[in-house]
Amino acid sequence: MAGARVKFLSVVGFSLICLKMVASTKTAPEIPTIDQAYSKISNSITVEWATVPGATSYLLTAKDGNTVVETMVANSPGTVTGLKAATLYQITIRSISPAGRSQASPPKQAKTVLAAPILQVSSPSSDSILVQWEAVYMAIGFSVSIMQANGLGRIWKENTTNTSLTFTSLDSGTLYTIKAYAWNANGTPGDDSTCNQRTSPGTPANIQVSFDSGALKASVSWAPTEGAFNYTVMALSDSSRLSCSTTFSSCIIYSLQCGTKYLISVSASNDAGSSRSTSAVTLKTVACAPGRVAIQEDPPGHLSVAWSNVDLGDYYVAFVKSDDGLEVHCNTSLTQCNFLSECGFTYFISVFAYNKAGQSPLGDVFNYTTAPCCPSDINPVLVSSDRVEIVWSPVRGAELYETKAVDGFNVVECNDTAPACTLSALECDTKYNITVYSFSEVRGSNTSCTSQFITTAPCSPEIKNISKDDFSMINVRWQSTNDEATYTVTAQGEKGLHQCSSTGESCILGGLPCGSVFSVTAVAETPAGRSLPSYSVPLETAPCCSASLTVTQVTQSVINVSWTIGTGALTYVTVLQSHTGQSKCHTHQNHCLLGCITCGINYTVAVKAVSATGLTADCAYQSYSSSACCPLGVKLYRLGPNGIRIHWQASRGSANYSTDLYGSKGIFTCAPSAGLSFCDVTEIPCGDVYTVMVSPVAETGLKLTFCPKKIYSVTCSGSTLGMVIYRGKRNVE
Repeated sequence: MAGARVKFLSVVGFSLICLKMVASTKTAPEIPTIDQAYSKISNSITVEWATVPGATSYLLTAKDGNTVVETMVANSPGTVTGLKAATLYQITIRSISPAGRSQASPPKQAKTVLAAPILQVSSPSSDSILVQWEAVYMAIGFSVSIMQANGLGRIWKENTTNTSLTFTSLDSGTLYTIKAYAWNANGTPGDDSTCNQRTSPGTPANIQVSFDSGALKASVSWAPTEGAFNYTVMALSDSSRLSCSTTFSSCIIYSLQCGTKYLISVSASNDAGSSRSTSAVTLKTVACAPGRVAIQEDPPGHLSVAWSNVDLGDYYVAFVKSDDGLEVHCNTSLTQCNFLSECGFTYFISVFAYNKAGQSPLGDVFNYTTAPCCPSDINPVLVSSDRVEIVWSPVRGAELYETKAVDGFNVVECNDTAPACTLSALECDTKYNITVYSFSEVRGSNTSCTSQFITTAPCSPEIKNISKDDFSMINVRWQSTNDEATYTVTAQGEKGLHQCSSTGESCILGGLPCGSVFSVTAVAETPAGRSLPSYSVPLETAPCCSASLTVTQVTQSVINVSWTIGTGALTYVTVLQSHTGQSKCHTHQNHCLLGCITCGINYTVAVKAVSATGLTADCAYQSYSSSACCPLGVKLYRLGPNGIRIHWQASRGSANYSTDLYGSKGIFTCAPSAGLSFCDVTEIPCGDVYTVMVSPVAETGLKLTFCPKKIYSVTCSGSTLGMVIYRGKRNVE
């Protein structure tokens, strides 16, 4: 591997030696001769020469002192660039071929032309262009020309030794081409400089302003201006500066202020600058919404709306709309309007100012709620001694009702959302001044509501005493503090209702049935109403007397008093009274036996009914004569074969007697003549045993049967006169 590398290097070395030997056999090209050298551009010199045979290119050299600039060119002419303007250079040329390069040609001097002026152009007005430049080295004058860029129109050319020049009477908004060059002392022109400049546009014309009062914006339009790229609209006021820009012929300025006077102008602009602004057009916007709105209702029913004056306001319109949808308005040049109002409404109030521009923006919408209406149909549905219930129809605007009852010193209140109120804990028989106030949260109470007087029902009387007079009339007495009241006393019982009335403090109840229990109450009544009943007092009438009384002689010393039962009587007391003494019995039955009666005496019979509570009724007084005493010493005497005389000893007092003989063969009776104490029975069979009873006869003709009986045997033998044999005695009813 090392041997191969050595061999390769040997071959390369040999080849290079051969090439050197071949080259050395060729000659360099001829030296070119410069025909001329000149400058047309300030940074270059153009050289012309005759072509050298065999030359493939040429090397141009420009030398200025120590500065050398070389340029390789292919053929004549050739240009050396990168030179300094207005500078003298030594120019040489060498020809180059594959055999090498020639010697430099004899030098030839050439001077670069003046540099082109560096132009600064502007359009100070729509019909002029100002051209400015800096001084050019070695220049003694300048030539400036101008023409429309589209080639139309004339060409203006001016020579000057200054460094600025203004072209006037140009067309506005037109693009111009400007060309300028400098010349030296020999009059040789230098490089030219070319640029385009447009004149600024003319002032827009035919300005039209349209104002939108609702949006507070203005639409500004104008006739298009030649050469304008852009338009600017300015709206100037004392306190603000607004603008809008557009490429069209109209523009909208937003956010205008109400109540403001604007000066509106339009200027056009392009790359050259802006035109003069148009003459200002005056725009007065709508007035601002009136402020400091004051709403007052005085007196009720009259709504006054006042506001502050505003700039640019010619007149005002105030709108008042109630919550039921009804709207009214007033038109005025003043700062106040008056409206009629109603209670219980909420009014929505807005005020607008107007001028030729239109209606002011909507300001604050105020709402004013009038006081709620007062209830007008207050109706007491219940009036008692300590309570008054009143109702009324609901009224507009009322959220709550305040009811007050005033009696001069005390105040009773009730608050409720319902159109009704019950005033309790009132004083009886008292005149109250009652007012119902309507209340709303916004406006409070309507204090103009009228009141009315309501008197509570009278106080309940207090029964102090119930008494009974000699004529069985019930006298009821009470105590009360009412003024001018009528009192009604009621006795209520199972047998009905009984009443009496009076304006005083007592009345008499009559005709109450006996034997009854009553509950007695008293009620006071005035035009305001009735009091509550007094506490009841029980009343019991005396028991009823018996409808009939019967006295029956049971024995000579015992009588039976009987009667019918009277209502309310629980027991009876019977008294038999005479000059000889008293006999009494107390029983719960309807009859009573009284003993120790003396025969043949006049008695007084009294019956007294007694109730369960001890009330008594003296019911009956009746004369009663006890029966005559039974006769003593009754004996029988025979009167002939068939006759019997019955003889007795009469008791005290006069009496009639009746005699009865009871035998197996019949009953035989005889009655003596008045004043006699014997009696004869004829035709009585003998040979029989007879029971004999002599009885007194009452005044009623009733024959008493309680006297003792004697038994006699009547025989048929013996004398026809004489005693009848006495066989014994028995008491036989």
